[in-house]
Amino acid sequence: MKGLSVFNTIVYALNLIFVILLLVACAVPYLSVNFLPFLSFLSLAVPVLVAINFLFFLCWAIQGKRQMLPSLFVLVFGYFVLGTFVKLNFPKNQFQKEDLKIMSYNVRTFNEFGWTERKNVFKAIQNLVREEQPDIISFQEVSIGMVKEFSDYPYHYLMKIPTGDKVHLGIFSKYPIVKAETLTFPNSINNGSYADIAYRGDTLRLYNVHMQSLGITPGTGVLRSHSSEFLYRKVVNAFKKQEQQAEMIAQHRETSPYKTLLCGDFNNTQFSKEYHILKGDMQDSFIEAGSGYGRTFTFLNIPLRIDFIMADSSFEVKAHKNYNFKYSDHYPVMASFGLRE
Repeated sequence: MKGLSVFNTIVYALNLIFVILLLVACAVPYLSVNFLPFLSFLSLAVPVLVAINFLFFLCWAIQGKRQMLPSLFVLVFGYFVLGTFVKLNFPKNQFQKEDLKIMSYNVRTFNEFGWTERKNVFKAIQNLVREEQPDIISFQEVSIGMVKEFSDYPYHYLMKIPTGDKVHLGIFSKYPIVKAETLTFPNSINNGSYADIAYRGDTLRLYNVHMQSLGITPGTGVLRSHSSEFLYRKVVNAFKKQEQQAEMIAQHRETSPYKTLLCGDFNNTQFSKEYHILKGDMQDSFIEAGSGYGRTFTFLNIPLRIDFIMADSSFEVKAHKNYNFKYSDHYPVMASFGLRE
């Protein structure tokens, strides 16, 4: 009995460590990355911390022990502060022809540099688009010469950036683009853009963003070939740039005279400071109408949601879909919207 008591004490102490970690993670979206930068790593670990605390809660609850209370508290607290990353409900609506359908997809240059052995990547993505028929597509990491291949979309914004080795973005629309512009992120290969689109007698502004990459993609050799100190500095620097870029987009969005949508690859989760800034008072289409886990990217076998579609209060989120379509390191997402009266 004494041995069991010592074991339970050790387990409970470990339990409290994970309770504290999840509690601190709840504060990350409200803290600048410049304040204790290492805390920002917790934004990537929230699903794991939730799962561990849930297992601790079950362990103690099955035994009928009060030690279950700290994990129960932090799980409930985290739900109200951070929101959920799993939607258990069935999609409330299917995609309707009359709604505005928007797809966002980081296509990783359509495999131009041979990162995968899959063949005909471009054709497969093109077929997906033709099958799903989104009204507007926001591509990240596009090839600059692919315009003609999407002839079903008579309007596009795909601007070649001649300097800085920039990663390119593309917006393709079935509705006229009346104005578009690239938003250049300083000291970064990443950037953003927007397009003002004439839609049913109104004008909508769509932001397409590709936020600062962490630069530690598995399979590229970066994780194996550099020290942990180097990787730490690299990721912290990326977090800082993400926050700066998010502030830039948020400030630009405040000047928009139009109903506004925002989508893209955030390179971070919904539990980050960056997401908190970009979302503001906008609606996250997955939270509003999605189901399941919402995975858009897998890092070290951990599924993450780092690609988003958002809309301001002028829109009603009608439907959201995550695709199990492995032709990039990301998975596409699509959402549909109606205009509120």
